[in-house]
Amino acid sequence: MPATRQPLTEKGVEHDPIAQFARWYGEAQAAVKPLPDAVALATATPAGHPSLRMVLLKDFDAHGFVFYTNYRSRKGRELARNARASLLFYWGGLERQVRVDGPVSRVMAHDSDGYFATRARGSQLSAWASSQSMVVAGRAALERRFAAAARKYPDAVPRPPHWGGYRLVPEAIEFWQGREDRLHDRILYRRVRGGWRIERLAP
Repeated sequence: MPATRQPLTEKGVEHDPIAQFARWYGEAQAAVKPLPDAVALATATPAGHPSLRMVLLKDFDAHGFVFYTNYRSRKGRELARNARASLLFYWGGLERQVRVDGPVSRVMAHDSDGYFATRARGSQLSAWASSQSMVVAGRAALERRFAAAARKYPDAVPRPPHWGGYRLVPEAIEFWQGREDRLHDRILYRRVRGGWRIERLAP
């Protein structure tokens, strides 16, 4: 049996979904090039109109999954009014997907400051230059704003107040493993009082 189609069983997975994700994420980092940390983020308006985009996972632990963005972007505006989202990791070479559903909140400002300080200077300046998701007159306008930010901050670049992190706290995490004849393995962890319930879903 190909290594990418190893069975995924209720007894074979970790009791904690974060531990199971850590195992799969480590295998994806070793096998998937580039960007094993790329993840689709789905948000929606209060009326239920969805939107989807790719972001990068920057941290995860028992408290949730962290990504960073402009708070004024479309996703930021939607999360401000409907603070729930879904993440979907897809690692095609391993025939694996992981879906994470739950509420979303901003991370602490000092966490956003700490991560922002690690970013390349150009990325820091772009956070000031780009009014993400807003209509712009053209690329030249963006480049002028970038140049203006570079002049304003010739040394250290502070984090813009409208830029920072979000944490999705999982209420449900599904692990999907491709199998032959489309009889795929789907293991769902659902948060219950005192821990997690593990269930198998039909493919």
